[in-house]
Amino acid sequence: MSQESPFSPSFWWRPDVHADRRPFLVGRNRIQSAFRAYFDANEFLEVDTATLQVSPGNEAHLHAFSTIALTTDGRALPLHLHTSPEFACKKLLAAGERRISCFSHVFRNRERGPLHHPEFTMLEWYRVGEDYTQLMADCADLVALAAKTAGTTLFSYRGMICNPFIPAERLSVADAFRKFADIDILATISEDGTTDRVALANQLGKAGIRHADDDTWTDLYSRVLVEKIEPNLGDGQMTILDRYPVSEAALARPSSDDPRVAERFELYACGVELANAFGELTDPVEQRLRFEAEMAEKMRVYGESYPLDEDFLAALAIMPNSSGIALGFDRLVMLATGALRIDQVMWAPVADYR
Repeated sequence: MSQESPFSPSFWWRPDVHADRRPFLVGRNRIQSAFRAYFDANEFLEVDTATLQVSPGNEAHLHAFSTIALTTDGRALPLHLHTSPEFACKKLLAAGERRISCFSHVFRNRERGPLHHPEFTMLEWYRVGEDYTQLMADCADLVALAAKTAGTTLFSYRGMICNPFIPAERLSVADAFRKFADIDILATISEDGTTDRVALANQLGKAGIRHADDDTWTDLYSRVLVEKIEPNLGDGQMTILDRYPVSEAALARPSSDDPRVAERFELYACGVELANAFGELTDPVEQRLRFEAEMAEKMRVYGESYPLDEDFLAALAIMPNSSGIALGFDRLVMLATGALRIDQVMWAPVADYR
């Protein structure tokens, strides 16, 4: 079986293309069934959230698909396809649920490529009263379960190999910046989380990393992360990239031992980001300030912004301490089954409009 079809995803329904893709799709179903059994055995309740939301999410560089709903009296009401079920899931935690999981189709505009699709499946799960490090253990279990279910012992992608059965390395963002770019990222962040663009730009210059004069601190940070760090993560074993700068963790609470960083980690295998986890921020005042800053940046860069979900902010006031994570299910299926593109593991991909 050829791993990569020469045909456009628009022709996924052709019998010869489907025959090429079908083993990946059968593997997907088996992995999803195994995951549902895992969550059931660990006393999670599977929930199903609405796709249409007042706010699709409030991160500057996430782009939504939007539509207009008509009320019963004919008024136009803007709604958006969610970029994550996160807001709805946290409302359920506020309502009293303790452990929930959710397979959800989510939608992100301006994204298409071997690892990106405008519609994809997000697996999210939440634990009330449990530390975000427990999610690291969950990830280890689920990645190993995916590999075992698919019958593979190694993940391989773009020349990198990762053993899904050995413990992940845990690496802080600060240590990763030092190791792969010789940059002291924490030296550019003050105790209140304020970032120093000039200090970071100077370090990039010394490290020989090109940048533009109008790059913001976040632009510089992202450039180093994408160019110097992410390509090295998950090589040989999975990597847990932990303790993100608080400015890069809009929905996570600050770490108790260092207010410059947050309880956020991402999971990588073969240079591929698989999951994003938080010790959840439950302060509605702080969350509003962060969302407003994100939307101001979105307006500056893209000329648009999204409304805040006032119900979500109200729910935070009664939401208990929790940890939560979003895992790109299709990407994990790719690695487990040996697929080369995300559309190969989707039963009916969106037509290729590039």
